[in-house]
Amino acid sequence: MRITLIGGPTALLEIDGLRLMTDPTFDPPGSELTNGSVTLRKTVGPALESAQLEPIDAILLSHDQHFDNLDQSGRAFLPRARQVLTTPSAASRLGGHTKGLLPWQSTRIVAANNSAALTVTATPARHGPPGIEPVSGEVAGFVVQSELSRAPSIYITGDTVWFEGVAEVARRFSVRAILLFAGAARIAARGPEHLTMNHDDAIATARAFPLARIFPVHHQGWEHFSENQQTLLGAFTAAGMAERIEPLFAGVPAVFNA
Repeated sequence: MRITLIGGPTALLEIDGLRLMTDPTFDPPGSELTNGSVTLRKTVGPALESAQLEPIDAILLSHDQHFDNLDQSGRAFLPRARQVLTTPSAASRLGGHTKGLLPWQSTRIVAANNSAALTVTATPARHGPPGIEPVSGEVAGFVVQSELSRAPSIYITGDTVWFEGVAEVARRFSVRAILLFAGAARIAARGPEHLTMNHDDAIATARAFPLARIFPVHHQGWEHFSENQQTLLGAFTAAGMAERIEPLFAGVPAVFNA
């Protein structure tokens, strides 16, 4: 399995020759995107342009309602993938070739030449403190499992905090890699609570998945992140778990063999 961070929540996953993309964001730095009383400002652009990443067999879209997970250029890119897997509510809004998955519902991604196949299972996510769901909307994570090889299974958390839903993923799946959406996002209009995993949440997740290597993403590129990769590395080192976390550098592929 090869993981290439593009920027923010956007990563290219290459497994058994299949190419998956998480939450596409390709707008340039300086972009400002407003939704109601909230304005999100982008500070870092993508390390690679979308055209450099094709073909894409599937996009795993955690949600469509927040611009830092699907910006304008990312939205325009969706039709260029063979399929898009997301939440049921996002699928109803986006239409086209999107497919909505409820938590624990699975589907298959098959290579165009039928040489490989992956099983993708949607997982629960809570985008902030208890009771946030009516405000944040529906969000999903995903577990990706190879059907034809011994490639490691990977859990993509999506925008979530540590909560019982993440613990349940650990009980149901044995994964060897976690693409962990971090950054401890905070929005003034939503109060002081973090809306994505902070370092304590990340460590709790690592402890729940004792065999998994942690690959942090979505901790840079937007103003509303309150923690970065160095925060995470320091926290994991202080917890005696430095060997569990694998920093990603935008545009540089990381090869992972379980």
